[in-house]
Amino acid sequence: MPSKSPLSGGRRIQTRRSDVHGNGVFAVQDLAEGETLIEYKGQVISWKEALRRHPHDPAQPNHTFYFHIDDGRVIDGNVEGNAARWINHSCEPNCEADEVDGRVYIKALRNIAAGEELNYDYGLVIDEPYTEKLLSEFPCWCGSEQCRGTLLTPKDEDEDEEKDKKKKKKAKKKAEKKKAEAKEAKKAEKKAEKKKADKKADKKKADGKKKSEKSSKDDTPSAAGD
Repeated sequence: MPSKSPLSGGRRIQTRRSDVHGNGVFAVQDLAEGETLIEYKGQVISWKEALRRHPHDPAQPNHTFYFHIDDGRVIDGNVEGNAARWINHSCEPNCEADEVDGRVYIKALRNIAAGEELNYDYGLVIDEPYTEKLLSEFPCWCGSEQCRGTLLTPKDEDEDEEKDKKKKKKAKKKAEKKKAEAKEAKKAEKKAEKKKADKKADKKKADGKKKSEKSSKDDTPSAAGD
C-alpha cells in the first residue's frame, strides 16, 4: 500500500454529478501528491463469471465497473462496491490505480485542489484491431489537451506507429527549419555581396574623382612671370 497517508482528517472526497460523464468523484479538501485516496472495492470474481454477468447495463454494454487485477480475476465494483467505481477516466489523469497484493488503491499523482474531479487512465485494451468503429464505441470526454478521443489505450504497435508519426513530423519540421535557415543564409550572403559590390563601386567612383581632380590640376596654366 502506498506510504503516504491523509494529511488531515474528515471527509476528503465525495460523489456527485460530473460534467465529464454521469457521476464523478471530487476532492472536498486539498489532497497531496502520493496520498492514497480510496480503495477500489467490489466482489472479486473470475473472468468467466465476469463474462456471464456482462453487461451490467444492456443499454450501455461497454460501460462496466470491472477492474482487472494481475492474477486474471476481476473486481466487480457493481457488487459490494464503493465510490471508487464512479471515478471517471482521463487521458491526462491526476490519479493512478496502484495494485498491491490483489487490492487496488487510487492515489494522487499530483497535488489536487479542493473542488477538482478525480480521474485516472482506465488503460483499457481490447484484443482486436482498433478500427474507427471500435474506437468510437469507447469515447472519451475528458477534454484534456492529451485526449486520445477514446478510453482504449494504444497497443504497442499503435504506440510505435504514433512514435513514427511524431518522428516523421519532427524530422519534417527540422528539415523545414533547416531549409528556412539556408534560405535566410543565402539571402544574407546576397545582401553581403551587394554591400561589398556597392562599396567597391563607391571606392572606384571616389578613386576616379580623385584622378580626375589631379589631372585637372596638372593641366592648369602657370601664372605669368614664373
